[in-house]
Amino acid sequence: MTVTWEELGWERVAAGVGRRRLPVWDCTAGLVVGAGAALLIDAGSSLGEGAALRAEAERLAGHRVTHLALTHPHFDHVFGAAAFPGAQVYGAAGVPEALGGGRETLRADAVANGLDRRRAAQAVDALVRVGHEVRGRLALDLGGGREAVLAELGPAHTAHDLAVLVPGAPDVVFCGDLVEESGEPQAGPDAVPARWPAALDGLLELGGEDALYVPGHGAVVDADFVRAQRDALAARYGVSR
Repeated sequence: MTVTWEELGWERVAAGVGRRRLPVWDCTAGLVVGAGAALLIDAGSSLGEGAALRAEAERLAGHRVTHLALTHPHFDHVFGAAAFPGAQVYGAAGVPEALGGGRETLRADAVANGLDRRRAAQAVDALVRVGHEVRGRLALDLGGGREAVLAELGPAHTAHDLAVLVPGAPDVVFCGDLVEESGEPQAGPDAVPARWPAALDGLLELGGEDALYVPGHGAVVDADFVRAQRDALAARYGVSR
C-alpha cells in the first residue's frame, strides 16, 4: 500500500526528497529516493530511533536504504546508524577515527543530554564503521537520474562536517548542524568557530541562491537565512570577513 510522506510524519521537500524532524532533540533525518537505491542522511539518537527511521524510509522508498551519510559525529545524528545493516556508510574525512576513539565521550554526552544510560551504552557498543571517507566532493548515483553530492565542508560545528546536495527543481541541501533554525548554533568543545563562517560560505556556494537548505535542527530555510547566520557567527566569534 502506497503511503505519503506526511502520513508517516515526514516533510516532502522536493520530488523524492524528504526529511523527518525527530522528537526530543528536534534532529533532522533526510531521505533521498532513487531507482532501487535510497540515501538516508543521519540516523537518529538511538538504535530504536534508527530502526523506526529505517522502517519508515523503506516504506517511502519501496526498497531498502542502501546508503547512509552522517553529517557529523554527534550522538543525536549517529547512534541509530547500526539499524541500517548492509548500507554503505559515508562521513567526512576523519569521522571513522572520531567515532572509534570517541566512544566514551559520545556516551557521556548522550547521557548528559538526557538519553537513557542503557540505550546510550547499547548504541555505543553497536556503532558502525564508516567505510567511505569523503574528501572534497563525492557524487552518488542513486539510479533513475537521481544524484546526491556529498561535500566535506568542515571544520566548523565539528572537525568533520558533511553536507549533502540533491540537485533538482529545487536543489536541496542537507546542512547537518552547520545550520540551525530552532535555536542558536551550538559550539561545543569539538567546534572550530573561527572556521565556521567560511564553511557556511562553502555551503552557499554548494547550493546557490535558490536552493532549499535543511538544517540539522529546525525548519527548512533559504540562502538569506544561511547568510545571516554566517554573519552572526562571524560577529560572535570575531572572525573578520
